[in-house]
Amino acid sequence: MFSAALINDPFGDPAVYIEFKFRNDAILFDLGDLHLLPPRKILKISHVFVSHTHMDHFNGFDQMLRVCLGRDRHIHLYGPPGFLNHLENKLQAYSWNLVENYTNDFALLAAEVHERELITKQYHCRTAFSPEFVEKRPNNGVLMENDIFSVTGVFLDHKIPCLAFRLDEKSRVNIMKTALEEMDLPTGAWLMSLREHVLREDPDDTAVRVWWKDGERRVIDAYYPLGELRDSIVKITPGQRIAYVTDAIYGGDNGRRIVALSEGADHLFIEATFLNEDTRKASEKYHLTAYQAGILARQAGVKRITLFHFSPKYKKCPKRLIDEAMEAFNGG
Repeated sequence: MFSAALINDPFGDPAVYIEFKFRNDAILFDLGDLHLLPPRKILKISHVFVSHTHMDHFNGFDQMLRVCLGRDRHIHLYGPPGFLNHLENKLQAYSWNLVENYTNDFALLAAEVHERELITKQYHCRTAFSPEFVEKRPNNGVLMENDIFSVTGVFLDHKIPCLAFRLDEKSRVNIMKTALEEMDLPTGAWLMSLREHVLREDPDDTAVRVWWKDGERRVIDAYYPLGELRDSIVKITPGQRIAYVTDAIYGGDNGRRIVALSEGADHLFIEATFLNEDTRKASEKYHLTAYQAGILARQAGVKRITLFHFSPKYKKCPKRLIDEAMEAFNGG
């Protein structure tokens, strides 16, 4: 389970923060200004997916780097062609002569996405973020995958390659509280371990540790077979789907790719930069209008949309962008 929200208002830099419930983990779609994000939330970030390296989509990197330095953290980053060069130039803009003395070795693992392959390098704080080649691997569209979720990326045309992303949560493991009480089992962190066992489809006889603290703060534990717990207190439902689309002209293959990526999404974050009366301006700038965003969302059959990346020319009338998009989305 997770929550997803814009970090900034629709006129601010693009960045969506996705936080996983019951886990000390979060991801970002885009890396605009992060100053509204508390350091404790930045320190949860494990993966960052950057659409492209225009300043308003990448300037938050320095804030994230500043907060994470000296921490025992590894962050995975993904970006379009040229991303590794842009990342290295940012890192080389600073002096790192004292970092070998840091207790913790903060590290970045960055993948540059191409149509057919991903090129990955790593950068360690203790070695002054010198690039180290890791691997090349085929790009099948899925940029990363773990036991909880996967992230897919597709290229859109912004006069440069620009990535759009989709997060697919794997089957959701829900805990039935009534059944938990009937078995006289406590709530707590052990339920996260149970969820992971279920998602991995571990054998029924896998021993699951159930633990809690008594009134004197002593740890008490017991072990139950996974099969018994799954059959008694677990309900499995389909996971959520979140899509993120920004900085793309309406024409060419973009519409087809956006609809395919966003199909059936529970929540689509999509730019609505201009009003439809300014379609020509939108085309010149390689952005979507609010009307186009609403049409694409309706074609994709998404359940909910959040609009962002509004042009500052509409500062006095943001509701016009929202109304135009929602009318198109609802079939008006």
